[in-house]
Amino acid sequence: MLGKNKSYLLAGFLLGVLLSTGVFALCVRHFNSDPQNGGSGLVLKLGHSLDQQHPVHLALEHMAERLQQKSAGTVELQIFPNGQLGSETECIEQLQRGALAMTKTSTAPLESFLPEFSIFGVPYLFRDDEHAWRVYTGEIGKELLQKGSEVGLRGLCYLDAGARSFYTVNKPILKPDDLKGLKIRVQESQTAMELVEALGGSPTPMSFGELYTGLQQGMVDGAENNPPSFYSNRHFEVCKHLSLDEHARVPDILLISESVWKNLPPHVQQWVQEAADEAAEFQRELWEEKTAEVLEDVQKEGVTIDHPDKSLFAEQVKPMVDKLKGTPVGDLVNRIRELP
Repeated sequence: MLGKNKSYLLAGFLLGVLLSTGVFALCVRHFNSDPQNGGSGLVLKLGHSLDQQHPVHLALEHMAERLQQKSAGTVELQIFPNGQLGSETECIEQLQRGALAMTKTSTAPLESFLPEFSIFGVPYLFRDDEHAWRVYTGEIGKELLQKGSEVGLRGLCYLDAGARSFYTVNKPILKPDDLKGLKIRVQESQTAMELVEALGGSPTPMSFGELYTGLQQGMVDGAENNPPSFYSNRHFEVCKHLSLDEHARVPDILLISESVWKNLPPHVQQWVQEAADEAAEFQRELWEEKTAEVLEDVQKEGVTIDHPDKSLFAEQVKPMVDKLKGTPVGDLVNRIRELP
């Protein structure tokens, strides 16, 4: 009887936590850890759509390890890859509802939640990787991380996603005209769709998890992404042409539910932020190594890699960029171009 009463008391306590914090208990689970480490701890659940060999997933595992070390085992980060918890947009919406604690997503789907994030999809805006990272880690990048709090999405850090290029099933993309008549899979991003349209292609939004089948069955003729994603998802088995036009540098972003964040004690917030920053640094180094490695590997698999004249593509999409003048995104374009 005593054990049953304790169970009732515990259940009552947890119900009280749920009612008092609302969404917190939906995506954060309490667990009993070693009494020497403080007795009880937290589980934070994180969902993303990439596979377990992807550099971003490996970085998130690194974050989980560092968070466990910093918290002496009292905070656990559970990672659910391969779209187990939903698509990128679905995971973002779960964060807003408090049904999920954290997610890693491309910044592209965030355009639907905060228009300013379309800045990362503006074609040929960044001169190179170093220029892009000065934006991510500088004033502009930090402003955008904080901006997400307005819609319940606190940004923790950016993760390297390199430059996006076109890959196709049947023919290489050497000039803009080569895209005419081709159905190109794009992210759920208005900017990405406008880019493909400006180059003469037919943009086709599709879940990343469905893309391999879409390419295989001819639902789309190609896609655009970075080399590690092209390789890790084995799209090279269907697409034998990779054209490194590098039209956009759209970073990944690590988000935490604003409601969850506010319910974490300050010292746990510090652990989470520190672990995220360390994971970002770890991932950037890993990304550079992986990109060079996979470009060699896909060639061994029969993929032809082309380096088209980027100026032809940049000229074709110039009207798309020019129409941003006088808008908040246009102002960000100017600030980015002024950076050394």
